[in-house]
Amino acid sequence: MNRFDLSPYRRSMVGFDRLFDMLENQARGTSGDNYPPFNIERRGDDAYRITIAVAGFKPDDLDIVAKQNMLVVQGNKSDEAADGEMLHVGIAQRGFERRFELADYVRVDSANLEDGLLIIDLVREVPEAMKPKKIAIGGRKPLSIVDDNDDDSAAA
Repeated sequence: MNRFDLSPYRRSMVGFDRLFDMLENQARGTSGDNYPPFNIERRGDDAYRITIAVAGFKPDDLDIVAKQNMLVVQGNKSDEAADGEMLHVGIAQRGFERRFELADYVRVDSANLEDGLLIIDLVREVPEAMKPKKIAIGGRKPLSIVDDNDDDSAAA
């Protein structure tokens, strides 16, 4: 497995420790398990959608937890006895856990289960205090211009 050495970047970049830790953890945590399959879609400048294929799971079988910068989706299939003897089991019945790292200020907007797909909509909401602001040079408002000719004509 090829590893990318981040140590030169760690030495020259200040304040990016969390980003480097996330990259290293992602590389370590990739176990090759692709169950259940999922899509991540960008729906706008500040809108995202995660779609997870969860065929056979009911809403009660699924848990979605949003923690600080982490979205965890878990599925635990309840043990229901089949009406007959199963001759072939092709639909996965095992539990799962999917973790998604979220950027700062990303929150879950909604979650729906439709046609065997769990759809989770995410929105990035940057607080006003964090948005860029134009700063006036000198910190003063521009002075209003007074026309001297108007004052002289009014006095005469």
